[in-house]
Amino acid sequence: MFVFGYITPMLSQFWLLKSEPTTYSIDDLRRDGTTYWSGVRNFQARNFMRDQMRVGDGILFYHSNIPPIGISGFAEVSRSGYPDFTAWDPSDGHYDPKSRPDDPVWFMVDIRYVRHGREVITLAQIKAHPALQKMGVVQRGTRLSVQPVHYNEWDVIIHLA
Repeated sequence: MFVFGYITPMLSQFWLLKSEPTTYSIDDLRRDGTTYWSGVRNFQARNFMRDQMRVGDGILFYHSNIPPIGISGFAEVSRSGYPDFTAWDPSDGHYDPKSRPDDPVWFMVDIRYVRHGREVITLAQIKAHPALQKMGVVQRGTRLSVQPVHYNEWDVIIHLA
C-alpha cells in the first residue's frame, strides 16, 4: 500500500490516538514535529503502547470533545514503548504514586507528525461507512484513547483522506 509517499508494509500495525485539541492537537504535533504520548492511565491502552506499538506504525490522530470530532491527521510511531516518566512527577496531572522508576506501571510512545487530512473525517462519516462499522471508535462503550485499527480500516481512511 502506498501511504505518505512510501510503501507501507503489510506487517505494519495501525492505531487511533485520541486527544482533545485543547490539550494537544494535530496542529501542536505539526509545530513540535514529534512528541511523547504520555498520561494514558488505562491498562489496556498501556499494554498496547508497551507491548505492541512499534516504530513506523501508522497513527490516525483523532480529535475528541470539540467539533468537528474525528480524524484530523496522520502520524507514526517514532519510538516504541518506554516508561511514562510523567507518572513520577507529583506536579504533573498524571502523577501516580504507585509507579516508580524502578517499577514503572505506565508506558508511553513517541509519535511523529506526518500530515493533516484535507479535512476532518468526522465520527458521523466513520459511522456511516459500511467498512468502518467494527472500528473501536464507533463501538458503544469504547472510550480507549489508544485503539488498534485493522489494516482494511486504515486503507479506507487513507482513501477518504
